[in-house]
Amino acid sequence: MAAAAHGHTTAAWTGVTITFIGFGIAGVAMILPSVMLVWAGIAVILAGGVVGKAMSMAGMGQQPSTNVYTSHEEQRAARAAVAA
Repeated sequence: MAAAAHGHTTAAWTGVTITFIGFGIAGVAMILPSVMLVWAGIAVILAGGVVGKAMSMAGMGQQPSTNVYTSHEEQRAARAAVAA
């Protein structure tokens, strides 16, 4: 579906980057046997989700597309208008 951005937004990239860093911290903590560092990594992972959602709610996420219809009736009406 070409109309959808599929997460190519500032909010998505920021949330994923923070979460990726959290997974890296937790992964290193598994090698260094540090329980506190594992929990710190998990906290960063959760913070990534919160930051991504907050940024999305602040308007930096995907905006509604005009190419996506909310109902089948709208889609049929648009097809009929193009065909006419």
